[in-house]
Amino acid sequence: MKPPRAPDEKQRALRSQSVLYARAATVTDELFQSLEFFDPRDLVQVKYDMVRRVRQERWSVTRAAAAFGFSRISYYRIQHAIETQGLVALMPHKRGPRHPTKITDTVAAFLRQRLEEDPAAGSGKLKSLLAEELGVQVHKRTIERALQGKKKPHRATTPERSPEQPSRGV
Repeated sequence: MKPPRAPDEKQRALRSQSVLYARAATVTDELFQSLEFFDPRDLVQVKYDMVRRVRQERWSVTRAAAAFGFSRISYYRIQHAIETQGLVALMPHKRGPRHPTKITDTVAAFLRQRLEEDPAAGSGKLKSLLAEELGVQVHKRTIERALQGKKKPHRATTPERSPEQPSRGV
């Protein structure tokens, strides 16, 4: 059995790419316990090998999921993702909506029209008009961004997560 790893450059790299497996200690598969190449901290490698064990080595789903620290439901989600999207599905994806869902074309046209009628109208007033006339509740900052054509700002760096926090993605 190989000794536990101390935090190193690879762990920092895995964390920065959001593929550090927070539950690495739950991986009991013998390859990950005995060979240096197999790293239980690498979430992509763990997921891939779990599916490989079932497909190629005919392990039961229950056995594989337990050996890699996943539930059976998670196994089936991972397997489906690989089947439909390929290996890229193992990489984390940006979560959440990709655009403001309440700012439809109708809402955007309404905001532009009201702003043309009253150029001094602020986002607070536009928010009230939008709620009254269209019944749509939107934060005033969302209105400001929509009128400026800007997207929501993103953080420059990804916050570090402790090993206790759950991992992201499939």
